[in-house]
Amino acid sequence: MSAQPKLYGRTLAEVRRRTGSLHQLARIDQFDETQGAARGARRIVLTSGGGLTVELHPDRALDIGAVAYRGVPIAWHSPTGFADPGLTVDSGTEWLRTFGGGLLATCGLDSYGPASTVAGVEYPMHGRIGSTPSVVTRAQVTDAELVVEAEVRQASVFGDNLLLTRRITVPLGGASIVVEDRVTNEGSAAAGHMVLYHANLGWPLLDDGSVLEVPSVSVSPRDADAEHGLSQWFEITGPVPGYAEQVFKHDFTGQGIAEVSLDNPTRDVRVAVRFDTASLPALHQWKMLGEGHYVLGLEPTNVDWSRGRAAASEAGVLPTLAAGESADYRLEFHCGASRVGSSPESGGSA
Repeated sequence: MSAQPKLYGRTLAEVRRRTGSLHQLARIDQFDETQGAARGARRIVLTSGGGLTVELHPDRALDIGAVAYRGVPIAWHSPTGFADPGLTVDSGTEWLRTFGGGLLATCGLDSYGPASTVAGVEYPMHGRIGSTPSVVTRAQVTDAELVVEAEVRQASVFGDNLLLTRRITVPLGGASIVVEDRVTNEGSAAAGHMVLYHANLGWPLLDDGSVLEVPSVSVSPRDADAEHGLSQWFEITGPVPGYAEQVFKHDFTGQGIAEVSLDNPTRDVRVAVRFDTASLPALHQWKMLGEGHYVLGLEPTNVDWSRGRAAASEAGVLPTLAAGESADYRLEFHCGASRVGSSPESGGSA
């Protein structure tokens, strides 16, 4: 039997003796944006009662934006902000003009990586799902958790019909986020299915002295820039002028429930990402330590591939869903105190 949640060291019964409403400590608030590129978009804010604040973007596939743990920002934000999806152009690399960052930007559902074209169908950079509005079916605080559920459909006439059913939960009084996804092919033919969970960690969690742990089976570089930095893939420095992004592919095949983490002993904050390698057998590490673009991406994916939809199809590695078939994914974010001593050592296994 699971332990009863506590808020500030008190049971729910004791909390209710001390408050007029649980909303005083833990709640779900919903807003409409009124300014700038985000104008008109919805935003949902979860306050856990355990030091965790989480912002969700229903008009961007219910992805996760800003997150703070005990007042420390966790997620990286890009210069574009979290724009209304109506400003998104699903072509080429235009994804970059409305990629706001945040703790989770979902890429897929039929492609991720560089843009490509197959049989006259264009697959833009990182797919379309992240700019697709959702239908929120539940937003509720229970005696155990805060839960938001939504459905997101990626479809076209004479084309794909993929349904993403998403459930995001935060334990009442807790400091973790659980994302549970089901992708179902509701079309009448088999469909290619690529998904990458683009999790983005930023300053002040990410900083010189932060310790990265990625216990993968093996690690390989995506390109020449990553090849140059392969021996230092785990090292975190401060911002570097003129830094060229590096992407490393980590194999987690057969590793059960995997955990990767970034630990900042100076801030006394650690964030761990857990995922099931049965459905997400690889993780792509986006190391971008440039000035103004200072971010670490830890990105579980259902296929260890970085060259886009067309190349995946040509190489015979494109995952598919038969008509009516579903695929389930689970991703967890856990925030807590640092586990590193006062003299941290960079490291990880390759």
